[in-house]
Amino acid sequence: MDFLQNEELERIEGTVDEVVFHSEESGYSVLILECEGLDEPITAVGEMPFIAEGEHLKAMGKWTVHPTYGRQFRIEGYEKELPTGKNAMLRYLCSRQVKGIGPATAEKIVEAFGEETFEVIEKNPEFLSQINGISAKKAREIGENFRAQFGMRSVMMFTSQFFGAALSVKIYKKWGYAAEEIIRRNPYILCEEIEGIGFEKADAVALELGGAENDPFRIDSGIEYVLNYHAIQNGHTFLPRDKLIPTVCQMLSVSEDEAELSADRLLSEARLVGVKAGKRQCLYLSCYYEAEKYIAKKMSLLEKSAYQPPVTDVTREIAIIEAESGLRYATMQKKAILAAMRSGVMILTGGPGTGKTTVIRALVRIFHQLDMRVCLCAPTGRAAKRMSEATGKEAKTIHRLLEAEFGGSDTRFARNEDNLLEEEVFIVDETSMVDTLLMSALLKAVKPGSRLILIGDADQLPSVGAGNVLSDCIESQVITTVELKEIFRQAKESRIVTGAHAINKGEMPYLYDKENDFFFVKRENEEDIAPTVVALWHTRLPSTYGKEILGQIQVITPSRKGPAGTENLNVRLQAVLNPPAPGKAQIKVHGRVFREGDKVMQIKNNYDIPWVRGKQEGTGVFNGDIGYIERVSHHEQQILVRFEDKTATYDFSMAEELDHAYAVTVHKSQGSEYPVVILPVYTYAPKLLTRELFYTAVTRAQKMLVLVGGEQAVQIMVENSRRPTRYTGLSSALAHYMMK
Repeated sequence: MDFLQNEELERIEGTVDEVVFHSEESGYSVLILECEGLDEPITAVGEMPFIAEGEHLKAMGKWTVHPTYGRQFRIEGYEKELPTGKNAMLRYLCSRQVKGIGPATAEKIVEAFGEETFEVIEKNPEFLSQINGISAKKAREIGENFRAQFGMRSVMMFTSQFFGAALSVKIYKKWGYAAEEIIRRNPYILCEEIEGIGFEKADAVALELGGAENDPFRIDSGIEYVLNYHAIQNGHTFLPRDKLIPTVCQMLSVSEDEAELSADRLLSEARLVGVKAGKRQCLYLSCYYEAEKYIAKKMSLLEKSAYQPPVTDVTREIAIIEAESGLRYATMQKKAILAAMRSGVMILTGGPGTGKTTVIRALVRIFHQLDMRVCLCAPTGRAAKRMSEATGKEAKTIHRLLEAEFGGSDTRFARNEDNLLEEEVFIVDETSMVDTLLMSALLKAVKPGSRLILIGDADQLPSVGAGNVLSDCIESQVITTVELKEIFRQAKESRIVTGAHAINKGEMPYLYDKENDFFFVKRENEEDIAPTVVALWHTRLPSTYGKEILGQIQVITPSRKGPAGTENLNVRLQAVLNPPAPGKAQIKVHGRVFREGDKVMQIKNNYDIPWVRGKQEGTGVFNGDIGYIERVSHHEQQILVRFEDKTATYDFSMAEELDHAYAVTVHKSQGSEYPVVILPVYTYAPKLLTRELFYTAVTRAQKMLVLVGGEQAVQIMVENSRRPTRYTGLSSALAHYMMK
């Protein structure tokens, strides 16, 4: 291997005496090695999948000093050999690397065949049946398993040229010792079948293995890649063919004819779906086409099949609630309540302070009086918690409601068309965050005759995932929609609320009211913004409002980069809010220090992370979940993170999926509200200087908002209404099916 020639790394050679820790998922291991030329065993750490006691290693790496466990050798690359000698062979077989051989059987085999043990197992396994307790069938199985180990080694040696240990493990688990042949035949299957391998990496493997630029496998995979990543990550559910083909040609350096031929082939194989829109052909990945079609058909069915209670019953209940509570519903609120009762599918939209929550509370009560079972749900845990607090009723995340089951990169839902939910009314809050696939999954679990009420603010940023569900439903003009515009008296007293509405209209919010909840700290020099943000959180706000405010603050900023981006702010805020201290354990991951007490966020969906919630156990932590590090255990190589409703356990190798969360981006804050928000405003990248992003950030604040930065940056964002186009077909699909 090339790494063994690396002059910057030190070389060691030795035998594995003990495997102290091993993660099957990532391959991360902690070993005790007996090394040639060294008087005492050493501790070695690194990604070493399928490692076993007794194996002989040739490794390259660097010596490091662990704060708790002292001197260790961090392995960057290695080769391993089957052990030689009776004792080493016995230790290897006792480690249960070969299926069917335990310690007792291992002793009998080594005693019988000595130095020739491995040769017998590999080439003449039938000889093993001479040993008491090993049948002829078991002997054959042991031989097959031992030879599979050699196939595994071959696969690992092949894949390690291109990937780290964790991905090599995934590849071997997927295809076994046929992996090398499968990859050589079509390297692009890697990005289709293995989570964590993108098209670019698969393409690099293919070209290194001698693949041609115009290989049909390459062009097919390139088209799916553009649709799956370039399109989906920008919110599109399809791309027009006249936009897709030039993008593919430029990316792959192939001709237009070759790309067109590939697109036709994918359409004929049903890997893509083509839909005519005027003179254009829209190309979908089939899962997004089917999801949009299902949403439209199911909403049409719900609209036509929902039970409609008498209007007199509803108006009487409204009057009773008003009399008992002293409330007087506004005209549009009453209209919304009546519409929800009379429609199978209904949308309630409006900005902050317009009374959406008041309507939800009324609906819950009236449906209860009508003996209709109500389900409250939202796309995020924080949004569901707010819904519960506002109504006094349990609200669940959509994933929890659907009883999500996770396996690898796939999400499956136990609740679906074959296992419908029992409720008759579904009220979904923060619907602007719900993407196409999730809405389709929810509707599959809703039984015909049920009622669907979608609540949200269509002026906020759309979902991170593909689609524009709430806006498309409104735009279709075939779903009953009530928009609340009136700001109620109490909300009018809040500069956060009035400022948000001003921003949404393209007007400057009033920045200089020092007696309210919306404050502006002017900093024209962008280099001064970060120190001011830190001082506000650490000293200025606690000295004015008391130390209890410390746990209520969240910094939200549009960008990761720059002097006031999340990366710089998190480093600065950690230094003052959670500095190092004796007895406070920490770990360094890719230059970032994670310390007990740190506020952290999960930055990708990981369906395999184990968690505990009271006596309940499960797996799965989601992109955007925020928690605090409770414990860093170097002995167990684990990090415990306490999220809002569960405590999750991370192997050290999974720590790269965490990020500090003292400061988060606006996109990551969607669906959440915080008592106090500090928002840096400066000249971010042009695509971030938008009214929609600014409006979304401002509406995250519940009790106090502090802007820090330049007035000109505020002006630019307010004036720049640039909601990017999303290619989606839901609006037209709804119009088609609702009119049938």
